[in-house]
This record gives sequence, structure tokens and C-alpha cells, in this order.
Amino acid sequence: MKNKSKSEQYTILRLAIFSVKRFILIFIALAFAISCCFMLFLNGLELSEEFLREKATITFINVLLVTLLLTVMDMVRRKLTVERSVNRILFATQKISEGDFSVRIRTHRNEKPRDEFDIISRNINIMAQELSGTETLKTNFIADVSHELKTPLAVIGNYAELIKNPCISEEEREEYSQVLIEASRELSELITNILKLNKLENQQIILDKKRFNLSEQLCECLFMFENAIEEKKLQVEADIEENVYIESDPDMLSLVWNNLLSNAIKFNRHEGSLFLQLKEEAGFVLIRVADTGCGFDSETKKHIFDKFYQGDKSHSSQGNGLGLALVKRIGDILGYEILVESEAGVGSAFTIKMRKN
Repeated sequence: MKNKSKSEQYTILRLAIFSVKRFILIFIALAFAISCCFMLFLNGLELSEEFLREKATITFINVLLVTLLLTVMDMVRRKLTVERSVNRILFATQKISEGDFSVRIRTHRNEKPRDEFDIISRNINIMAQELSGTETLKTNFIADVSHELKTPLAVIGNYAELIKNPCISEEEREEYSQVLIEASRELSELITNILKLNKLENQQIILDKKRFNLSEQLCECLFMFENAIEEKKLQVEADIEENVYIESDPDMLSLVWNNLLSNAIKFNRHEGSLFLQLKEEAGFVLIRVADTGCGFDSETKKHIFDKFYQGDKSHSSQGNGLGLALVKRIGDILGYEILVESEAGVGSAFTIKMRKN
């Protein structure tokens, strides 16, 4: 037989001391109660001293036996109702502390909580489930980030090697330099979006809500994409109501418009159309950004706001799958609603619905 570990020996010793303490406490309480009862009962009765001594000895033995019985019953009760539940909880919390989030505590799922231990067990199960989901998301996020970083880094490395070649022409050197610039810009944009999304998801951004002119902000954002619009020869149709004021965080909303407009241009077809609309409606403002690009199907729509998700693989080089994740996370914080309409090969439309105040 293997020797017991020090922790097991300590546990056994602790339980033994605890049982002795329980026995003494129950004995004192029982002896006190019986003594008081007998004193009240025998008060006024004339009994011989010998008789009292004889009965006192018998009573003392009976008290010891009853105390022993009550102690055993209490130990069994604690074993069944307390220690078993506590041990399950301790085992689960130990596993969780070691990083095993798959552990679950058996509870009476089809019944109401039987006691506080059931409530604690269910809360621990919920916590373990949430931690498991968070750990999976973190693992996937790290894998996705690593994958996304490899592409621009590989491009930069390859074209840097090509530029070192003294035999290439000036035209080729200029072309390779432009590729390096684009890859560096893509890498910088990816890292910037990752940092922004991380801050938003960890509630590290303090909102600065104030009243501002949304009409002017949308016009300014659209003007920033003037070169990209001209490069693709897009037809822009803007229907923006003048002097629409709202109370929100202008910097956060600027990120939303920039991402929506950027996607509408990136994934639009050459010589396509870009629509931007702003209108007021019963205490709300509606901002609609639509394009005549590749669009996406219903299956892609389910994952369109997931980080690094790109439904159209043929256009994956034009984005990193973080723009709409940012739009969705900002929407969760600011409390606006996002409506998505799209048809593969026809185009997409994103509508933001938010309260003016």
C-alpha cells in the first residue's frame, strides 16, 4: 500500500480534530440542557443523596451515548450534504486554475437549485463555459493575426530581396518600391485596426460624447476618399440632409464611416456606383452606405462581423477582415443598430440606425 501524502495525512488529522471538537461541543450543549431540565424537574422533590448519585452516573453515561450518536449523525449529514459538494467545487476550481475549462460540476439541471451549493456549482459551470469560449476566441485570434501578418511581411521580404539585385531596371525598381509601400501600408493598417479592436473589446476607450454636425462629418469622410473614388471611376450619389446634429462620440463614428466607405470602394466594381445617404426619421438618424460591388450570400452574412472573416476570397488581398468587426463593436458600445442587405454579384448596403440623443 502506498504511503499517504502529507496533504492527505494533514486532511485526516484535521478531520479527526474537527470530529473531537464537534463531540465536545455537542456533549457540553446536551449536558447543559439535560442538567437544566432535571434541576427544574427535581426542584422541590426530596430524594436521597445515594439515589441521586446512582441516577447521575446513569444519566452521564446516557448523555455520552446520545452525544456519540448525534456526532455520528452530524458527520454523516455533513458528509452527504456538505463535504461531497465542497469536494466537487474544490476539484472544479483546481482544474480551472490549472487552465482546464472543460470541467463541469454535476447539478440538478431539471430542478430548482436544492441549496446554495447548487447555485455556486451552476455559477462555476457558467464561468468555466465563458472562460472556455474566451480562451478559444483568444487562440483563434492569435492564429488569425499571425496568419494575416505573414502575408505583408512575406511580400516585404521578397521584394526587398529583388530590389537588392543590381541587374534590374529603374522601372522594375520603381514598381517593386511601390509594392513595398503598399505592403507596408497594409501592415500598418492591420496593426492599427488590431490595436483599436483590442481597446474596444477590453473597454479601454473612454467615450467623449458631444453634440456635433453629422452632415459635415459624413461629407468630410467622403472627401477623404476622393482619390480612391477617381481611381476606380465610381459614380457617387450623395443624399445628405443638411445640419443634422446628434449627440455621440465623433471620433468613434468617424471610424465607422471610414470603414464602411473604404469597403464600399474596395469591393466595388470598376466604374460602379457608390451611394451615401443621411436622413432623419422620428428621433432617429439613418446613414446608408451602398455599393454595386461583389456582394455576398446569406451564409457569408452570418459571419460578416467576425474578426478576420472574408467571404469573398478573390478580394481577400484588399482587406484584412477587421473593418466590419470594428463597426460592430463600436455599435455595441454606442448602441446603434446595423442593418445589412446584400446580394452576390449585385452589391451591398449597410444602414446605421441611431438615436439623435
